[in-house]
Amino acid sequence: MQANIQIDEIDARILTALSVDSRRSYADVASEVGLSTAAVHERVKKMGERGVIERFSLRVDPDKVGLHVTAFVAIRNDGGVHCREVAPALREMPEVLELHSVAGEYDFIAKIRTRHPRGLEDVLYRIKAIPGVARTTSTIVLNTAFEDLPLRLRIND
Repeated sequence: MQANIQIDEIDARILTALSVDSRRSYADVASEVGLSTAAVHERVKKMGERGVIERFSLRVDPDKVGLHVTAFVAIRNDGGVHCREVAPALREMPEVLELHSVAGEYDFIAKIRTRHPRGLEDVLYRIKAIPGVARTTSTIVLNTAFEDLPLRLRIND
C-alpha cells in the first residue's frame, strides 16, 4: 500500500470542487478557494504529478444508454488459483465496471451493468468459466439512491 501523500486544506478544497464538477474552470475554482487561477492550475498540475489526481472522467447515465441492469457479484476462487490470476480476465469484460478484492467469504465483489437480465446471465456464465472461479453470488440492484458521490475531503479529522 502506498504512503499517504500530504495535502493541505486548499488542495482538499480544490479536489472537492473538481470532484463535484471536473469541467469547472480553474478561474471558478480559484475564486472559491481564494487563490489566483495560475496558483490553482499549478496545484492541480502538481497533484497530478504526485498521483493524487489520477484522471478526469465523464459520468454517463447508464439508463440513458440502455444499461438497465446493475448487479453486484461476489466471486469466490477455488483456492488453487491466486486472486491476481482471476482479476485480469474480469478486467477484460466490458460489463465489469469495478472489481474489489475483499476479506470474508468471497474473494472479489464486482459491479456489473448489462442491458437486460439475459445479458447478466451471459456475464455470469463467462465469469464461472474463468479458471479458478469456484462460485458466484449475485445481488440485483432494484433502485440506486446515490452512487459516485464526489470526495468530500476534510483535513482536520
